Amino acid sequence: MKHYPFILFYLFCNVFIYAFHGTFWVYLFCFLLFSAVVVWGSFDIELGYFVNSFTHKRTKIKEVALTFDDGPTEFTPKFLDLLKESNVKATFFCIGKQIEKYPETFKRIINEGHTIGNHTYSHANNTGFLSTQKMIEEIEKCDHIMLKVGNLKTNLYRPPFGVTNPNIAKAIKKTQKKSIGWNVRSLDTITENEKKIYKKITKNLKKGSIILLHDTSEKTYNVLVDLFVFLEREKYSTFTINNILTTKTS
Repeated sequence: MKHYPFILFYLFCNVFIYAFHGTFWVYLFCFLLFSAVVVWGSFDIELGYFVNSFTHKRTKIKEVALTFDDGPTEFTPKFLDLLKESNVKATFFCIGKQIEKYPETFKRIINEGHTIGNHTYSHANNTGFLSTQKMIEEIEKCDHIMLKVGNLKTNLYRPPFGVTNPNIAKAIKKTQKKSIGWNVRSLDTITENEKKIYKKITKNLKKGSIILLHDTSEKTYNVLVDLFVFLEREKYSTFTINNILTTKTS
């Protein structure tokens, strides 16, 4: 884990309190500021505040990773068709209960050579409030289903919503996973306008970017069609997440 933000903040608070003679309002201000930093660190996976996550690939060439969360779904086959047509491999972070619902689609993802990651069993909305043991159960249950349905094991894990905290950090360590984040977030689950999603992706793209998408809607499929045109025009190639780990370039 990266402790630098915490250490710097701790030093800042001590100097600030000392300078203002430790009044109640100063302590209150520092407490609120500390709380804000912790919340920010919990929700911004790029900071690596609680968990050291892979958020990009260090590379000098124009290449990016396409990652899809929350599947498989009824839309996933269309995504797979497009990926196959474009000769592109991607990384899918799958939810255990979705694998149970669409087992054949999950097998197809594997058979077509894409990389698979664990995205917990239920992707619970209260993920950030679960105990370490419950998080371990969520991860291990998804692992069990992946092995049962697809005869596959993975050490890749993406925290739901990108949320991390001490409990999640312990669960990741206990289950021996590698936490995978992103540095380009499409916000395709909350943005309805396809042009805005496309613009958000393309304007923030850099060499080695990991793009967060979801194979859960028609609109994201349409954005992906346009994104492939952009990548080809700008001469970007693609890589999968396992490539980062095997080449040790991140």
